[in-house]
Amino acid sequence: MLKFSDLALDPRVLQAVIDTGYETPTPIQEQAIPFALEGRDVLGIAQTGTGKTASFTLPMITRLGRGRARARMPRSLVLCPTRELAAQVAENFDTYAKHTKLTKALLIGGVSFGEQDKLIDRGVDVLIATPGRLLDHFERGKLLLTGVEIMVVDEADRMLDMGFIPDIERIFQLTPFSRQTLFFSATMAPEIERITNTFLTNPARVQVERQNSASTTIEQALIQFTPTRRDRSFTEKRAVLRSLIKGEGDSCTNAIIFCNRKMDVDVVAKSLKAHGFNAAPIHGDLEQSQRMKTLDAFRDGSLHLLVASDVAARGLDIPAVSHVFNFDVPSHPEDYVHRIGRTGRAGRLGKAYTIAVPNDDKYLSAIESLVKLPIPRGVVPEGALTGLDEASSDKPREARGEGRGKPRERDRNRKPKRDENAAPASMEPIAQPVAVEVVAETPAAAPAPRREERRSERRDDAPVREDRRGDRREDAPARDRRDDRRDDRRDGGRDRREHSVVGMGDHVPDFILRSFKITSVTADDAEEEPATGTDG
Repeated sequence: MLKFSDLALDPRVLQAVIDTGYETPTPIQEQAIPFALEGRDVLGIAQTGTGKTASFTLPMITRLGRGRARARMPRSLVLCPTRELAAQVAENFDTYAKHTKLTKALLIGGVSFGEQDKLIDRGVDVLIATPGRLLDHFERGKLLLTGVEIMVVDEADRMLDMGFIPDIERIFQLTPFSRQTLFFSATMAPEIERITNTFLTNPARVQVERQNSASTTIEQALIQFTPTRRDRSFTEKRAVLRSLIKGEGDSCTNAIIFCNRKMDVDVVAKSLKAHGFNAAPIHGDLEQSQRMKTLDAFRDGSLHLLVASDVAARGLDIPAVSHVFNFDVPSHPEDYVHRIGRTGRAGRLGKAYTIAVPNDDKYLSAIESLVKLPIPRGVVPEGALTGLDEASSDKPREARGEGRGKPRERDRNRKPKRDENAAPASMEPIAQPVAVEVVAETPAAAPAPRREERRSERRDDAPVREDRRGDRREDAPARDRRDDRRDDRRDGGRDRREHSVVGMGDHVPDFILRSFKITSVTADDAEEEPATGTDG
């Protein structure tokens, strides 16, 4: 049997491998490392968990042992689709290069540029980065890629499938044509392979087992059910998930739960925590520090359930995962292979459950066509959907605030229902019209006092107060005179009250509700009216 000592690795690298406890390479390592040491381009295709990271890390460290890095000009470049995978590659580099003097820099988003700039300025042998942050440093003038000798694209199909094609093409144009290129991936669709032919020169194709296959150490089960109602599908799927986890008992030491959407990741994690499960979410919208903290907790065992999007499905080295639950059937069949590949690693046994509803039939057909095998069918756990009526949530009564004498928050904030037959509030205080009988034979009524007379009467009745100096003054007449002058200037001497419109509000004056009979004014009556004049 071939051993690492037979692969012509650098003695310092070989010692680091022995320190980790490995003696025999995996099939992908056994086939890819010799070609990589020769300087040939390599296209490696192998399922997740077969040791692809070491397949390019070990020969890269061996080849870089001869030479020296220059400032802002890294000697090798490793591109990864996600921050977590880039951080994992950096950890592998530290493990296998601990007996050498090679340096590295990790360029990922969510971290300040300052520390990364300092590492680049000193010069690094290995640059591990995500495409976006790498181009950010280049556009800022902090990085040159003309000294790259070895370029690695890890999870190549995912890099191209996630929309990184323009960035990858630009990065390849910035690197020397004489570079060595290594592509490693779990799947390689024909259209993706056609694109890789542009980047690789006469590559050595290394393929382990059958492409797009799942490990035989993984026990798979498909749980299909029909929701009672379409809008109850999400709630009932969560109930089935909880029943599956409880049914596994102590054998489920830890598990990864995959959802298709990031918003569903948060909801499922919150629901599990409400039912007493030790769960936490991880997806691309979380801060990098929070994502790393969650992954560290899952690795050391303090976190039991990791609810994740596909950001955690690729390349994460978490070997001791006992179960994988597909809360959603992946829309891309290749993602199914990557998801269930998180369990059953390094020869361990694992279980993978997939929850499906009738709408997922087309995705299941695509998955079974890809893996060339039907997924074994399972049954819904007994009692999983009992106790879920239409009006209640799947949360416990305590989580919903019921049974404690407190009304729900939404009930407290709900506006009272308006009675459509009730009269408007502004009309309720209005008095009913009063019928006023006007006698026709009544003599001509005295003319209403003119505006000037009413104003004069108000001035005569105005209160008299003393100011601070003891002088007697009339406040109301003074205000009236000032208002008169202001109105005269604004309206050309006309009283604004002739044009003003005053709202009645909730009260209607009595004179509006009365009927008036207008009589003519004789000449004698007009002569008896006092002459108008200005005040004062």
